[in-house]
Amino acid sequence: MARKVRIKLTSTDYKKLEEVCRQIKEIARQTGVKISGPVPLPTKRLVVPVMRSPCGEGTKTWDKWELRIYRRLIDIYADERTMRLLMRIRVPDEVRIECRY
Repeated sequence: MARKVRIKLTSTDYKKLEEVCRQIKEIARQTGVKISGPVPLPTKRLVVPVMRSPCGEGTKTWDKWELRIYRRLIDIYADERTMRLLMRIRVPDEVRIECRY
């Protein structure tokens, strides 16, 4: 019996994120299950302004450091065999996966 599984992928490295999405799509194609996505969600930007001079003397010049968090959403109507194959995917450390039934 196929159940709808929502997979949410989060990463700071979009190339590794796209590689995991490609692997999930390939497994869905091989097993013949219906898949929807990957849907790109809005990118979160975390900006941290930092003063260049640690002591505060001289001119007030600032650097901005930025961290981007990329997210993808995949809906898959998976059976037990497909889920077993999905659990075997090698996931890099930068990619975080959440599955909800």
